[in-house]
Amino acid sequence: MPAPLLTRCTLLCSLLLPLSGVAAELYRYVDDKGVTVLSRQGVPPEFIGRGYEVLNDQGRVLRVIPPAPTPEEFARMQADKARASNDAQLLRLYTNLDDVDRARERKLAELDSVTSVARGNLQSVRTQQANLQSQAADHERAGRQVPAHLLAQINNLKEEQQRLQRDIARYKETRSQAEAGFAADRARLAELFGEPQRKP
Repeated sequence: MPAPLLTRCTLLCSLLLPLSGVAAELYRYVDDKGVTVLSRQGVPPEFIGRGYEVLNDQGRVLRVIPPAPTPEEFARMQADKARASNDAQLLRLYTNLDDVDRARERKLAELDSVTSVARGNLQSVRTQQANLQSQAADHERAGRQVPAHLLAQINNLKEEQQRLQRDIARYKETRSQAEAGFAADRARLAELFGEPQRKP
């Protein structure tokens, strides 16, 4: 046999020999009748979600594939993941509980400020409306028709009042939510830091 051919045969044999020595794996799973099945063909798709084991020829467990989580377990896992993410974010934002208190005070002061401005604007609009309504009343007492532009201004001011009242209500709700949010963040950080709770 020529040398190159001999070399090629030797190389081919060296590649095939390890394959012949590979131990076949067994798959152990439980079927829909509760019977434990050993198979070399793998696990049928309908049983994979129940989990299974991979064994070698001697019956030793090589790998354990756990069952798929139930909807309740999956929801709990997602909640745990969300909490871990939230905890990490809190620890990035605050180094201690005093940081939370300062952030709370800043936020509430900001909301109080915009609320105060809105209330001031509302009072100003009410005053303007009262003046215009007084002018309209003067026209009516004099037996004159109230000018259209005056009525339009009064209507615009009424709409502006309604908008400002909605804004004030929204600021009030946002403030309540902010207080609740900071209280929850502070309580959670106290747990993470192992510190006793105290009111800010």
